[in-house]
Amino acid sequence: MGLVEYLNDELTRAANPVDAAAMQRYMKTDQPFFGIKTPQRKAIFKQAQKSFPITSRDEYEQTIRTLWAGSHREHMYLALHVAEETKAFYDAQSWNLYEDLVNTASHWDTLDWLATRIVGMILLDQRTFEPTVEVWAGAPGLWVRRASLLVHLKHQDRTNVPLLERTIRKLAHEKEFFIQKAIGWVLRQYARTDPQYVLKFVAEHATLLAPLSQREALKHLSRYPLTVHR
Repeated sequence: MGLVEYLNDELTRAANPVDAAAMQRYMKTDQPFFGIKTPQRKAIFKQAQKSFPITSRDEYEQTIRTLWAGSHREHMYLALHVAEETKAFYDAQSWNLYEDLVNTASHWDTLDWLATRIVGMILLDQRTFEPTVEVWAGAPGLWVRRASLLVHLKHQDRTNVPLLERTIRKLAHEKEFFIQKAIGWVLRQYARTDPQYVLKFVAEHATLLAPLSQREALKHLSRYPLTVHR
């Protein structure tokens, strides 16, 4: 038995049809769930990781791709666990794999995890990928465009502000909820680092940014007056 087979057996054994139906309704997806909640899923993965350690990059990539293509949503979640937590191969050499996942992510639950916790962390130390991420802002796929914003979410004082600005300006016209929300979210997060920048940016782009984006960006900034430098 290998890692994938073990995970399939454990997922099947732990399946909860009632929770599965509720999860599927919440995500509004045709993809079925096993009905396994996050703490239990993490425990299954941790045991699998101990019992079946991944020892090569080829195995790492094949395991992720196999799980990502699995029949149930938890397969995709486990693919992301493998990607993020197999530290030996979680690096810039796996960029093409991560980009494939971005291009095939099917909803916010997998895309946001992938963009913020995996791709965004690689990008933080490998700025050579920034031109690729900038291209994502013009992609036909909604989730790829959302990724072009959310990769910046955890960069704090290392945020490439000019790149983030260009991306926001390119996407700000969109009526799509998940884009407007992401713009506001990434600005709100950056406000923890530089609240004055976010206040100024929103004020200067009030006619460009959707009301939803502005509300999200300014959600925790009411105590900060905008400082005008003359």
